[in-house]
Amino acid sequence: MIEQLRPEDTIKLAVQLESVSRVRIRYLIVVSTLGSKQESILLGMDFPNSDSEQCTIGLVLPIWSDTQVYLDGDGGFSVTSADDTRIFKPVSMQTMWSVLQVLHGCCERAVKAALIPGIGLEWSQFYCQHIASDRFCLNEWEAMNDLESVRRDSKGQRYKEEVHSALETRIGFDMRPYKEYIDNEILVTMAQMDKPSKIFDYLYLGSEWNAANFEELQKNNVGYILNVTREIDNFFPESFTYMNIRVYDVESTDLLSHWPNTFAFINSARKSGQAVLVHCKMGVSRSASTVIAYIMKQHHWPLDVSLTYVRDRRSIVKPNEGFMKQLQTYSGILNASQQRHSALWRRKSREQKQKSMCKEQQGKEEKQKERHDDDDDDDDDDDDDYDDDEIESPDDRDSGSMDEKDDSEEETEVFVEPIPMSDFDKKPGQIEPSGVGPVITINEPDKAVPSVNRSGRMNLFSLMQSISELDDEDKGCEQISN
Repeated sequence: MIEQLRPEDTIKLAVQLESVSRVRIRYLIVVSTLGSKQESILLGMDFPNSDSEQCTIGLVLPIWSDTQVYLDGDGGFSVTSADDTRIFKPVSMQTMWSVLQVLHGCCERAVKAALIPGIGLEWSQFYCQHIASDRFCLNEWEAMNDLESVRRDSKGQRYKEEVHSALETRIGFDMRPYKEYIDNEILVTMAQMDKPSKIFDYLYLGSEWNAANFEELQKNNVGYILNVTREIDNFFPESFTYMNIRVYDVESTDLLSHWPNTFAFINSARKSGQAVLVHCKMGVSRSASTVIAYIMKQHHWPLDVSLTYVRDRRSIVKPNEGFMKQLQTYSGILNASQQRHSALWRRKSREQKQKSMCKEQQGKEEKQKERHDDDDDDDDDDDDDYDDDEIESPDDRDSGSMDEKDDSEEETEVFVEPIPMSDFDKKPGQIEPSGVGPVITINEPDKAVPSVNRSGRMNLFSLMQSISELDDEDKGCEQISN
């Protein structure tokens, strides 16, 4: 197939399709060009047989900004681009899920590049001029009005139809109105069967399926699992170290307050030399937001860079609107913390502190001068009524000022709410043995937290707790460096 391409073009994906012929082999490939990475086309390749090394081009389908991809409810999908509609059926569900992910990315790039049908993609004409498959193959590519017309009448197909008919007879109603629901369930199933996305060598992002695949977890050297769901249980508590964030994927969920603990948990896995799997139901919103928050703090990357980095490795990542606003707030918290501990901030803080000390010293001197003046007046008027016990000694004044400071400190501390010590704030010797597989569970209250995008407000305690924890970490780093 590579010999059919121009030198500047590359194959992004190749999937084998079912064929009417028992001998011929058909492939659908996604091709992009180095000259414009936003442009992509679909090519249909025909092989005379499975042993042949020579192939011919039988289909050229450009991907425009109006290109749409649909499921047909029976293991196939259709692509509508401009006025052309083609239906394809990969040989397996896993290959179908892979090509759907790639097509989704190609369509998004075409929309961003505003590839209007007929304008652009001139390089696709090269392949249109090199269509060389015979008429039998061309008919199979071009005359696909529906999926059934291209599928061979095999024993397996007849068995599927019999099962479908028997199911409708048993339940007593037509299942065709539920086609959209079946399509969505197919997508969910395929997403769960997909492999976890490797974000870093020690960090994987995945779904419920990945969390339940014991062999895959061992293969990836996973020793820690971060479960960011309320509805999914821990599958292997005796074999892995778990942490649970029991929340639902709704915009009103408060994830921000949990990110300091999840950051510590992921770093515990990194320091242990093992990998950690962060998962939710499908690895799209809850777990993806948690991973993005970790990257922002660990690598000091802005939100847009972190989000792009994760999407490049898992294209289906899409935090809900509430989580996106919390990520924006978290980005502001991290930026404020970094600036607060920068050299410029420290210099300004020292200057402000020196100014306040000078003002305080001047105030004390003025008060002492006033007291001396008052004492002189008292000496002139009432020399006989002089009483040593009524004079306030410097020690008494100092102790009084100290009492006032203590009172002010106590008043300040009233507003500081103690932060509970998590399992990751303990010393290494206090953590339970990893062989037992401890489970850290953080339950979200049943009553919904006020929505971020509905009210536009954040939980003030959660916000201040995050800032104070960031400050504690930075202070700890400064003490270590000193």
